[in-house]
Amino acid sequence: MSNYISIGKFVAVHGLRGELILKHALGKKTSLKGVKALFIEESKNVYMPWFIEEARARTETEILIKLEDISSPEAARKFNQKTIWLTNEDFGKQASQSAPISFIGFLVVEDEKPIGVITEIIEQPHQVLCTVAIGSKEALIPLHQDSLLQIDRVKKQIHVTLPEGLLDLYLA
Repeated sequence: MSNYISIGKFVAVHGLRGELILKHALGKKTSLKGVKALFIEESKNVYMPWFIEEARARTETEILIKLEDISSPEAARKFNQKTIWLTNEDFGKQASQSAPISFIGFLVVEDEKPIGVITEIIEQPHQVLCTVAIGSKEALIPLHQDSLLQIDRVKKQIHVTLPEGLLDLYLA
């Protein structure tokens, strides 16, 4: 599993100082207090740090961020629509326990049988989809009222009942 977790992306440049709006899925209003750097994936599994000069919470899902050495809207534009990552350690301190994104790293279990570890969360209006690593393959597992049985935060496990044949689609 990667040492970084995707929390959202820069969605717009703001103001004349080169600030950016970070739309995140951390599940709470935050100014990223204690986080020194955000990471951008430059190429597959190569993450470049960008140090935070200033960060202010705007809403439950948006943070206004000023990066070091970026001082104009033109310089900030290159970051627009870039996915932003935090280290696992910073993520653990920032994410709300109730946010679906906090399930990254949890083991999905069905009928006491481990299926795989959650590597990504995709939030949709009526359900949450989890990307689960199963060996060298990935599967999308839906989490909603019909499939979710139990969340064990101590063991970092999510117990589910899956539709018959769902995993076969991904493992065939």
